[in-house]
Amino acid sequence: MKNTTLFEEKREEPMHWFAMSAPFRREIKVKEMLEKEKMECFIPMRQDIRTVKGKKEVVSVPAVSNLIFVHTTDSRLKWFKTYTTYLQYLTWTIDGISHKIIIPDYQMNQFMAVCNTHDKKLIFLKPDEVNLSKGVHVRIHGGTFDNVEGIFVKVKGARSKRVVVLLPNTMAVATAEVHPDLLEILSDPEPRPSVK
Repeated sequence: MKNTTLFEEKREEPMHWFAMSAPFRREIKVKEMLEKEKMECFIPMRQDIRTVKGKKEVVSVPAVSNLIFVHTTDSRLKWFKTYTTYLQYLTWTIDGISHKIIIPDYQMNQFMAVCNTHDKKLIFLKPDEVNLSKGVHVRIHGGTFDNVEGIFVKVKGARSKRVVVLLPNTMAVATAEVHPDLLEILSDPEPRPSVK
């Protein structure tokens, strides 16, 4: 990158979690560049078995190709993008207008809490692969997923219901099986993503 010391925030600007794409599987390289600039970022990872030099090894790989979440201000991210041609905003369309996908801090923290367990039974889903309207909003008490909130619902490919944490228009992650005795039913719905 060019001289990175030129960026100075001129005013108090709120930080957001931006859903971004790093095409051609460059998410790890982009993460290193962002961290060098002291920007927080997150890539959901999963464990995979790969053969390296004839030996099988367990390695961490991105759970979803090209996806990275960046926690920074809008102006700082725009500045960073001027030096990085392979980082793009993920967007969603409302009334024919594209908006950047911004994930609320609370939802992102719940999502990261589940992903950071590195549980082998996590299921990563596209938002359209799960029907959350058939589930119930819950909070888990105890175990690996203590204090995680999500929707308790049947997930394709799983024998029993799972708690799903959704990042609308981006992705979802389903926990491993959770015993119903550990669930508290909540009445408030999950918030929608912000738009910008």
